[in-house]
Amino acid sequence: MGKLVVHQDKIQDIKALMAICPFGAMTEKDGKVEISAACRLCKLCVKKGNGAMEFVEDEAKPQIDKSKWQGIAVYIDHVDGRVHPVSYELLGKARELADKIHQQVFALFMGHDIGKSAEELRHYGVDKVFVCDKEALGEFNMESYAKVFEYFIKQVKPAAILVGATPVGRQLAPRVAARFHTGLTADCTVLDIHENSDLVQIRPAFGGNIMAEILTPNTRPQMATVRYKIMDAPERSEEAHGTIESFDVPEDALASRIAVLGITKKPKEKSIEHADVLVVAGRGIKKKEDLELVYKLAEALGGDFACTRPLIEAGWMDAKRQIGLSGRTVSPKLIITCGVSGAIQFVAGMEHSEEIFAINSDPKASIFKVANYAVVGDLYEVIPQLIEDIQQGRKIA
Repeated sequence: MGKLVVHQDKIQDIKALMAICPFGAMTEKDGKVEISAACRLCKLCVKKGNGAMEFVEDEAKPQIDKSKWQGIAVYIDHVDGRVHPVSYELLGKARELADKIHQQVFALFMGHDIGKSAEELRHYGVDKVFVCDKEALGEFNMESYAKVFEYFIKQVKPAAILVGATPVGRQLAPRVAARFHTGLTADCTVLDIHENSDLVQIRPAFGGNIMAEILTPNTRPQMATVRYKIMDAPERSEEAHGTIESFDVPEDALASRIAVLGITKKPKEKSIEHADVLVVAGRGIKKKEDLELVYKLAEALGGDFACTRPLIEAGWMDAKRQIGLSGRTVSPKLIITCGVSGAIQFVAGMEHSEEIFAINSDPKASIFKVANYAVVGDLYEVIPQLIEDIQQGRKIA
């Protein structure tokens, strides 16, 4: 990276120079040109500014000794010892990454009375499960959990840490990253690793228009969060592997300014994340009343219904039914998309579905690139025919 330097004495025409910037990042103040946060470093002003603008590269940062940071760690998210499924998915990905660079997989498990759950993790490819079992950790407390995380990193020095993008993970990961002045990439959809242990973190950016590949080459540990159902969970092995390693944190280090006065459990609700069959409405639905077609198809299949972001913004459905990186991530046995274009952010939230059946009138729609079955046609004609065929089939059966 670098920065733009303005040579005020070389500016021949302030307005002409400001007109060069396509982002409107130049402003005039007291007869001088200043660069605002709108600058995207396109360097067009450097090329056409007649010497008034200069791009100065940042000084190279000292390289960290990567040999001192070894292994891929996974933070084990849980509630009362019940491990969140995303943690198993991340253990599978960690195993894959670690095998590529011939390093170990670590699990960080903190809480109270979690011994039995820690043993279960040994069936999922972990080399070492680091357990901090303290009464003070019985309930999630941001300050205490962050302190334990800090002790773990200083003691084990993992090259990379994967955290589930759960309510707890989203709070904990940035606080820990800040303590080590390291990078954190949120909501990764693809993870890979170089031989030098640099973690390749890929996620949609600029509204889903591009896939950004992010590296953290100069600091350790590298940190990334991943949402539930983005990765595939490994099969549970019959034989337990790895070891349980207890590590201690001084009681005074767990002291917190936050006191948990009580916990009110949220009532269980039906979620699209657990549906085996989903029918998804997209922008091809012309008006809210037409969603009845989607509801009827979902009912005929014994499934549930969902939608894309534009329908949420229009107020047509509850936000809990949105699929995509800004909504829920799903992997049903069958998903039927109705009038869905297939933007990157939407696809990232459903591409692990077993069977994808897409209906769209545009033969060039992006959704067809990931669909197992593609129907090019008007959804207002296709859906009623589908419903009729399903109902007729049941009558015959």
